Amino acid sequence: MSARENGTVKWFNNSKGYGFIQRDQGGDVFVHYRAIRGDGYRTLEEGMRVEFTVIQGQKGLQAEDVSVVK
Repeated sequence: MSARENGTVKWFNNSKGYGFIQRDQGGDVFVHYRAIRGDGYRTLEEGMRVEFTVIQGQKGLQAEDVSVVK
């Protein structure tokens, strides 16, 4: 399993259910609402600090198992 990374939500479109996270180590990674931990309505807000793993998706790197860092 990949090591967990930290980053900051760059932007997230609630109506489309996706956005991008700026990785602390550099670069951006795609995030889909299905990758966010939690029950019910799952969303992220710009500037939130998050922890996640990075996987290779069909269109490039994407965040998986995303959780908000408190």
